[in-house]
Amino acid sequence: MRAVATAAIASAFARVFPASSLQVKILKQVALACGAVVFVWLLSVTYGLDLSAGFF
Repeated sequence: MRAVATAAIASAFARVFPASSLQVKILKQVALACGAVVFVWLLSVTYGLDLSAGFF
């Protein structure tokens, strides 16, 4: 399942950034880094939050 999701994300990036210039590669890496930073920030913000079934 993860391989399918990873392949879907990779193909989406390939469609969005079809060119292989250096600027596009740098932009892609910056976008991935920003996504990783936002993901880690969301994890740190929700640290300790009770998300058990009784919470909802």
